[in-house]
Amino acid sequence: MTVVVDASVAIKWVLAEDGSEAAKRLVANEILAAPDLLFVECANVLRTKTRRGEISVELAREALAVIDAVPIRSIAGRPHVATAHAIALELDRSAYDSLYLAVALFERATLVTADAKFAAAARAHPVYGGAVRLLA
Repeated sequence: MTVVVDASVAIKWVLAEDGSEAAKRLVANEILAAPDLLFVECANVLRTKTRRGEISVELAREALAVIDAVPIRSIAGRPHVATAHAIALELDRSAYDSLYLAVALFERATLVTADAKFAAAARAHPVYGGAVRLLA
C-alpha cells in the first residue's frame, strides 16, 4: 500500500531529529508518494535552517539532493487544491498541510506526518481520521 509523506517526514531523512529512524524505515519498507509541493517545502525548510545558522549551505544542498533521490512518486498538486482548501477550512489547518491529506485520500493511501498538531486535528475528524498516521 502507498504511503503519502509530508515535508516533516522527508526532512528527517536528511537531518538528525527525533523520529529520523522511523522516517528512514518508511523509505526502506513502503511505497512512497507525495504532492510535488514536498520538494519546495523541503527546500524552504533547509533554507530556513541555513539562514538561522543551524546547517551549512553545503549541507542544505546535499540534503535536498538526497530527498530528490528518494523513490517518491510525485503527484501534481493542482488537481487536489480544492479538496485541500476544503480540508484546511474544516480542520483549521494550512492548505499546504491539507494538500498532503487530500492526495492521500485521492490515492486511498495513508498520510504519515511528524506534525502532531495536524495529525491530531485530522484524526479527530470522522472522515479524515483513518487516513492519517503520526510518525512513530
